[in-house]
Amino acid sequence: MSEAIVASGLTRRFGDFVAVDHIDFQVRRGEIFGFLGPNGSGKSTTIRMLCGILSPSEGRAEVLGFDVARQPERVRERIGYMSQKFSLYEDLTVHENLLFYAGIYGLDARRTRERYAAAIALAGLEGRERLLAGHLSGGWKQRLALGCAAIHKPPLLFLDEPTSGVDPVSRRSFWDHLYGLAEEGTTLIVTTHYMDEAERCQRLALMYGGRICAMGTPEELRGLVGEAGRPGPSAAACPGVPGAGSGGVSLEDVFVDLVQKERARE
Repeated sequence: MSEAIVASGLTRRFGDFVAVDHIDFQVRRGEIFGFLGPNGSGKSTTIRMLCGILSPSEGRAEVLGFDVARQPERVRERIGYMSQKFSLYEDLTVHENLLFYAGIYGLDARRTRERYAAAIALAGLEGRERLLAGHLSGGWKQRLALGCAAIHKPPLLFLDEPTSGVDPVSRRSFWDHLYGLAEEGTTLIVTTHYMDEAERCQRLALMYGGRICAMGTPEELRGLVGEAGRPGPSAAACPGVPGAGSGGVSLEDVFVDLVQKERARE
């Protein structure tokens, strides 16, 4: 399969509230794909369905060829997940956290040694192995969380607002590590509300109110809005045309324009 993820009509309700509303999208293997949207737009709920943590209320999704509703265990065996809040054990050292997650993912002794060294190098944690996780700064905690999520070398890694609350310098360094994973062939799914992070994704889905408002490369999305907010050509109308209709338009301009249009329809 050339697609790591295929979703069709994916929907999640909580009582009468529709958190994710019939979304369709595909993610190619080896791609850095982003979900951009404000808090409450449905990004995290979408990720949890794709990870097999939440069952869809309607629709379906396949992750690495496995149905998330019928085969959630097979999905979870093959992915890594990093949440928006530091969820590791703060009273354990960097070394102990990595060994714990290696055990959780079922790595044998040989694989643990190999992957431990790779995780330390990936996250740039050399010399910090004996530090308590709780004593690390926010940026170093996120690096450790990335190392733990990737210690079993999953082909698909979900990162749910991974740099929330982290300073800009640490965010840039963190993304350097993500690029390293992508170069090795790992598919990355990132949720964010930072525009600079969205620019780093190869393709984006802009979410609002549980729906995907637009989808495309950053250049294609900028083509949705002309200068001074004038409508530009649609992303679908100009595939593969970098910067089409995007002179002076930022992703923030696109997002604000789309949100205003969605609110006008409500």
